[in-house]
Amino acid sequence: MITLKKSKIPLVETGQFSKLFLDYIKGDSVLRKHYAYEPKIEGFQQVIEDKAKENTNRPLLVTVLREQYSTIEAWELQKNNIDLLLNKNTFTVCTGHQLCLFTGPLYFIYKIISTINLAETLKKNYPEYNFVPVYWMASEDHDFAEVRSINLFGKKISWNMDAKGAVGNLKTDSLNLVIDELKQILGESENSKELIQLFTDAYLKNINLSDATRYIVHHLFAQYGLVILDGNDKRLKNEFSEIIKDDIINNTNYRLVNETISELERAGFKAQVNPRVINCFYMIDNLRERIEHTHNTTLEEGRRDVFNVVNTSITFTKDELLKELTDHPERFSPNVVLRPVYQQKILPNLAYIGGPGELAYWLEYKRMFDHHNINFPVLIPRNFALLTDEKTNQQIQKLGFTINELFKDVDVLIKEFVNKNANFELSLKEQEEKISNVFAEVSQKAMAVDVTLKGSVEAELQKALNALKNLESKLVRSEKQKQETNINQIKKVKEKFFPEGALQERYENMTPYYLRSGKKFIADLKEQFDPLDYELSILTIN
Repeated sequence: MITLKKSKIPLVETGQFSKLFLDYIKGDSVLRKHYAYEPKIEGFQQVIEDKAKENTNRPLLVTVLREQYSTIEAWELQKNNIDLLLNKNTFTVCTGHQLCLFTGPLYFIYKIISTINLAETLKKNYPEYNFVPVYWMASEDHDFAEVRSINLFGKKISWNMDAKGAVGNLKTDSLNLVIDELKQILGESENSKELIQLFTDAYLKNINLSDATRYIVHHLFAQYGLVILDGNDKRLKNEFSEIIKDDIINNTNYRLVNETISELERAGFKAQVNPRVINCFYMIDNLRERIEHTHNTTLEEGRRDVFNVVNTSITFTKDELLKELTDHPERFSPNVVLRPVYQQKILPNLAYIGGPGELAYWLEYKRMFDHHNINFPVLIPRNFALLTDEKTNQQIQKLGFTINELFKDVDVLIKEFVNKNANFELSLKEQEEKISNVFAEVSQKAMAVDVTLKGSVEAELQKALNALKNLESKLVRSEKQKQETNINQIKKVKEKFFPEGALQERYENMTPYYLRSGKKFIADLKEQFDPLDYELSILTIN
């Protein structure tokens, strides 16, 4: 189980987050024009009123959700939440994520728990409304390299295949070899068997990665009423087709987002995402490629003004492309710029829950949302956590550090430890000052005889200081050798919390923790997380 929080650390003190993100959560006035509502519970009354004015196609949304849940046994709470979406007093809070193998890094779990908890918190504060937590599956993403592996017990487990097109359409039957590899690693405990069964049922009894991911997330979070939506649907895309048309023909979003990026850069912030002239892909079968507008004078009149699908021989005239959009809206896939607008168009959504990178690019989009008369949601940072255990805590205490101090660079930690535990002072700074004072006296005497000797004295001083630095390095090196065992412990603890230099939550998978506690791991995390607490929680697992 997870015990009470040992401590929390302000995100600014971790050294792990961008200035843009940190300035957002502290409410820096420079950024205020780039979002609509402050990420506070009090701000939700206004966003509820504003979103209620939009004409969300609730019947269509519910129809699509019911169909997508037809192959899964929904819990009563989920069925109820889907039905509630027909009511104008029901709203969603949403997170989105790629279809990572075996749930991917820990922060995917944190994002969904943050979303569920926010819905529950809003219900307590605004009981006259209903709030449905939604996971929007990024099923159309085509970056297979980002979803094909997990890190587990120091080993990378990968799905090796020649993948093309949207990852959600990938057939999962070849994952039997990867599951067999997992079995060898996870052992025969009850929790291990449960997890292996979950993955086996998900990947080998479903046809594609979208259905498999829905199955896993459903199994882990259905009891909390989470609703899972795959936006890759012809009817939903048709609702969004006018905005796709505007993006392709008028390139409005390219202009508006670049205007915002210019403003952010003038304020000292770097762009997180740069828009393209056309911000959607053409997607069929095993293909998802960008659409580009070109003017080719070598073609016959009427086909000179063409739209090409990159890396293919597919071309359209303007009229042909618009007809394709009318007949087959499902073949047009929003990119990272258009996807948030699509999401907000389809859902009666109040808040988006995301990580630092996500919220940074959302801050580029408000002007685009305003243009399309779609309400910009409250941007809520997901929960952040570092998981530890009593044995590790005792090691840290024995080494003389606090967990918060481990956010320092490993070389700094080792230096502090060696200096603190040496039998004598390793620094020769005092000696450097004495020698500098001696040479200052020598310099005065030398200059009294011949001012040109000043350079010679300074050169000799530098030689002496360099010699002391060299000796100090030898002293430290020798002391490090004496304390090698403890230094290795520091490195191991640091690597546990920051594997390969990344935050634990961005690298590790949930599996080791699920093996300890089963689904109670999810329940315990949920109990510990506060969706409006913008600090990093340090949690101890027994």
